[in-house]
Amino acid sequence: MNKTVLAVFIASYVGAAPSFAQESDQKHAHNETVTRIDKSIQDKHDEHTDDGHEEHELQDGQKHDEHGGEGADEHDDHESEHAHDKGESENKDDEEHDESASASLDSNQMALANIKVSTLSPKIVNYTLYAPGEILSNGYSSYRVSPRVASVVTRRHVALGDRVNKGQVLVTLFSETVAQAQANYRTTYPEWERVKGLGRKTVGEQRYIDAKANFEAASAVLISYGLSDADLKTLTSQQSIALGEYSLRAEIDGAVLSDSFEQGQRIDAGEPLISLADESELWVEAHLPSNINLRLGAGSPAQIKVGDFTVDATVTQEAHTIDPVTRTRTVRLLVSNPEHRLHPGQFAEVYFRFLTKMPVMAVSESALMRGPDGDWTVFVEDHPGEFLPVEVELGRALGGLREITGVEPGSRVVSEGAFFVASQIAKGGFDPHNH
Repeated sequence: MNKTVLAVFIASYVGAAPSFAQESDQKHAHNETVTRIDKSIQDKHDEHTDDGHEEHELQDGQKHDEHGGEGADEHDDHESEHAHDKGESENKDDEEHDESASASLDSNQMALANIKVSTLSPKIVNYTLYAPGEILSNGYSSYRVSPRVASVVTRRHVALGDRVNKGQVLVTLFSETVAQAQANYRTTYPEWERVKGLGRKTVGEQRYIDAKANFEAASAVLISYGLSDADLKTLTSQQSIALGEYSLRAEIDGAVLSDSFEQGQRIDAGEPLISLADESELWVEAHLPSNINLRLGAGSPAQIKVGDFTVDATVTQEAHTIDPVTRTRTVRLLVSNPEHRLHPGQFAEVYFRFLTKMPVMAVSESALMRGPDGDWTVFVEDHPGEFLPVEVELGRALGGLREITGVEPGSRVVSEGAFFVASQIAKGGFDPHNH
């Protein structure tokens, strides 16, 4: 039975083998057919896709012109169009900027804004330089009255503001040291008078020399204490004078500027009692910034203004050092004051006058404005009523004017109302959307 089953199995296997091979061949053929169909379909699909893509791009290009474009391919077209639009936008912005960088004003606007235009040309500029100053007493014609030995004030003879003459008594003082010197003078004076009257031959050479030397020494001591020749004569007269009392007199004609003392006050040697000054000529000390390099020689003209009063002055001296506190340089001027309208201690406005050596181009300070980039500009009238900003380089400050370069001679420049022109230009360039 087993052999029979085995024979049947073998027979069925052998019979099935051709069928399996045939089936395998059929499957292989089917797979090749499917592959060819798939490839054909893929080729057609690719062809269709390419054709459709080209057609789609064409349509997208048309739609992009109309609607701005859509889809993935549209992105490239959109970037291209964006770059194109950006270039046009930049060109347009440049054109608009060029157009907005000017201001057009009619005659009514210029009149209302008080805009004035002047023709710029090189010329010699007569200009002034301002500096603050102070009026001082003339140190070369002033005098400070002070005792030369410790003393006590007994009487005053003048007061603040009084005008005094040379030799006039100002104050009377008392000093023990002066009293001793006066007593010594009273002793040496008669001895000298006696010996001098007898003569050298009678009294002898030595006695004559000693008497003369003692008298001259006593006189010199009193003079060094401030006593005058008239005071010495009074000591030898029959007048009753208290020893130790002496007076200080005016050494110049002038006015009493200060008298800071009281009667009965003890004054040390050298301590000031009274200041006298001749106010017919006064000093003015002007303080110039250290960064202004000017050579003001003696005799340079200037003008002094105190309140509503104006007077001419002359430079006499110029300091070569800088004040460490104010960081200024001092220039001293001499001003005539015959009517005594000026007084020490007053503040003054000092105006130095100059002339440029060569013709220069200069505009008023009000004509200068800062541009958007921070550079200085002036506004040039390109056509009647049309103003363009022109950058300039600044030079020297010439009083109320400023030397400039960068503008052609003969240009018509806004001299007044430049701020209004600048505001009009700024208004024309303003974009509320920041585009």
